[in-house]
Amino acid sequence: MTGRIPGLEQRGVALIMVLLAMALVVMLTAGMTQQQSVRVFRASHYLAQQQGYSVALGAEEFAQQILFKDYEQDKEDGAQVDSPDEPWSQYSAILPLDDNGVAEIQIDDLSGRINLNDLVTPGGEVDTVTRGRLERLLQILDIRTVRVDALVDWIDRNDETVSAEGAEDGYYLVQQPSYRVGNQYFASVSELRLISGMTAKDYLKLRPHVAALPVSGLGINVNMATAPVLQSLHERLTRPQAEAILANIEDERFEELADFLALPEFAGLGMKADRLTLSSRFFEVVSRITYDDRTVNLVSTLYRSGDGKFQIVARDSGQKLRIDKPPFSVSEG
Repeated sequence: MTGRIPGLEQRGVALIMVLLAMALVVMLTAGMTQQQSVRVFRASHYLAQQQGYSVALGAEEFAQQILFKDYEQDKEDGAQVDSPDEPWSQYSAILPLDDNGVAEIQIDDLSGRINLNDLVTPGGEVDTVTRGRLERLLQILDIRTVRVDALVDWIDRNDETVSAEGAEDGYYLVQQPSYRVGNQYFASVSELRLISGMTAKDYLKLRPHVAALPVSGLGINVNMATAPVLQSLHERLTRPQAEAILANIEDERFEELADFLALPEFAGLGMKADRLTLSSRFFEVVSRITYDDRTVNLVSTLYRSGDGKFQIVARDSGQKLRIDKPPFSVSEG
């Protein structure tokens, strides 16, 4: 019979318990270390994003200074005129940052586009001038599945369709997923993706020519308008005529609306200056901040009042790849 050493079994069990306890401590320590590493990473990432966002706000302020100088120059010249030949409109600015970072800033005009919110007046009536321009714009861009009445129904506050081509809750609630009509002014052009009949392809066609501005009745800055927007001003204008007007503007901007209306392309059309202007009130400031292998994007919508003061209308950090103008380097000094 095999003998047993007194206390050996107890010591063996105790050793196993100690080893298990040590293993448990190691596992808990490893888990805590991993969680701590994740927390440190999240905190550093958050701080870096906040730093980038703060720089983007600085870029926004830089753009306001550029536009204010433009306002002061126009005031000195005696006419508030904005046109594509001005430096802020032609180029994007590149500003060097510390630690090999860079801030890219681009200012885009919004007043040369058709304001979707001009479709319905504050009193709830359909604006026939804007409606006609948008109908012609859709035809010019060969957008056939979307009707202007659907845009009107998205804005107006009633639950009745303007026509058989409109769309109210009854249409949108049966979609997958279902949703309700806006029944308020467009807050963003991206809302067009929700409109009855709008496809991604048609949205990309329409987006460069329209805006969702909170102030109605300001008119279209003809100096900044695209060829399709210019063509939409009258049903008898052709694409070659609109492109000729655009080329004329590129050679020399219009200082007076009377000179614009006196163009030979408008002869016999009875064109009027209704809802047309030569100055811009709304702009988009597109900022892209790159540093430490990180990129922060910010698109800010600015309103410039008649006395040169600015108001931030909206900020969006979700848009990317928006800077497309030739770069112009700005030194640190």
